[in-house]
Amino acid sequence: MASGRKRSVTSIIVTNDDGYDAPGILALAEAMRALGDAQVCAPAVNQSASGHKITLFQDIAYSRCAVGNDIPALAVDGSPADCIMLALLGLVDGRPDIVVSGINRGENMAQDLTYSGTVAAALEAVINGIPAVAFSLARADADCVDDYRVAAQVAQPIVKMALQRGLPPLTILNVNVPPVSRLQDLRGIRLTRQGLRDYRDYLVEVDDGLVQIGGEPPAANTDELGTDVWAVHRDYVSVTPVHLDMTAHHFMASLEAWDLRLPSEFNCAVGAT
Repeated sequence: MASGRKRSVTSIIVTNDDGYDAPGILALAEAMRALGDAQVCAPAVNQSASGHKITLFQDIAYSRCAVGNDIPALAVDGSPADCIMLALLGLVDGRPDIVVSGINRGENMAQDLTYSGTVAAALEAVINGIPAVAFSLARADADCVDDYRVAAQVAQPIVKMALQRGLPPLTILNVNVPPVSRLQDLRGIRLTRQGLRDYRDYLVEVDDGLVQIGGEPPAANTDELGTDVWAVHRDYVSVTPVHLDMTAHHFMASLEAWDLRLPSEFNCAVGAT
């Protein structure tokens, strides 16, 4: 017998690292409205490649506003991880059912995950017991609105399934979408593992005492079957489960053979002659 109680509306926090008014987050937030009550909580300015930075014991300014088609938003003067931490600590009413991060301008594949503020925001959510999915659009241009719209269409059923089936503890889904302007141009979805890329960074000397980190786009082995790089290069959506346990389990047995021990005695007279 039905209790007569109304089912609560699904609460979704949408974040990113490109900024609260970036085209990717606007497309994603609009798509999430079909699944529940979507609210944006994202950096006030671009925080790309900020990693999992958090701001401790310092003032963090924020403002309430609306973005897109009157979507409630918080623009936070902090990192993506700050945004999620503040939202869960009370800046957003209630506890969300899921955090959705993106759609990032540019792919987050291979080692990109260690740099990505988009992925870090999702990881911050699962640290706090909230399931999360991160979305990125590969090789995105600033004005590729149609591409973001396609990526948002892809995001909708993935997030819906994550809500229905749940995710393991401390696990996010990292989703990369190829840059296409029509949904039918995608070849499908592939479950993948992280690939590897070769980062070609270099030092740029701007002036005396002033430098920049420059570089060329990273190179990757796009022929390694089953990786995120392989899939996106072939116009497949890549879905990679990512876990917070960074232990190199395959190396544990070899490391035991090192027979590491504490030194029997310490030389406290460092630098003594």
